[in-house]
Formats: sequence, C-alpha cells, structure tokens
Amino acid sequence: MARRSCQEQRRFTVSQIIRRLGVAPRFRGSTTGGTCPDIFELANGKFAVIGTDMTDSLEADLPADAVRADYERIVVITRETLVRAKADIPDA
Repeated sequence: MARRSCQEQRRFTVSQIIRRLGVAPRFRGSTTGGTCPDIFELANGKFAVIGTDMTDSLEADLPADAVRADYERIVVITRETLVRAKADIPDA
C-alpha cells in the first residue's frame, strides 16, 4: 500500500471517539484537572491525544528525516499515560 503524503493524511473527516486507551486521568493522580493527558481511539481507526503542546521547544530537536506540517503540533504526554494505555493499543 502506498504511503500518503502529510497533505493527504490531513484530509480526514471528523470522527467520533469510540474508547479511551488506558485509564482516566483521575486514576493517574489528576484530581484537579490540571494535568489530564489522554489517548482515544476514533471510529475511523486513528487516535487522538490530549497533551502539552511542546512544538516550539522540541521542533529543533527532531531528527533530520522527521517533518511536521504547519497544521501539526508536537504533543507530549506523560510516560504513565502511554504505559497505562499499552494494553489497549492494537497490535495491527
């Protein structure tokens, strides 16, 4: 299957969230709502991530073969968020 360009990948329809991967932020210690990284699977098979926008800080550190389109952001989530979601991430 041919890989799509970043521009082609941007053309997607709004999709509905079908499930959370991992546990809710409150089970990871976020009792005030001040830090709530999260990962969701969408109905179209893509994933949505809530995290801290670190584009300005990390863009210069990207490897030479990594690209970011103008409409994309570099988002950081906690290690615990990803580790707790690991069991819910499909293998394929």
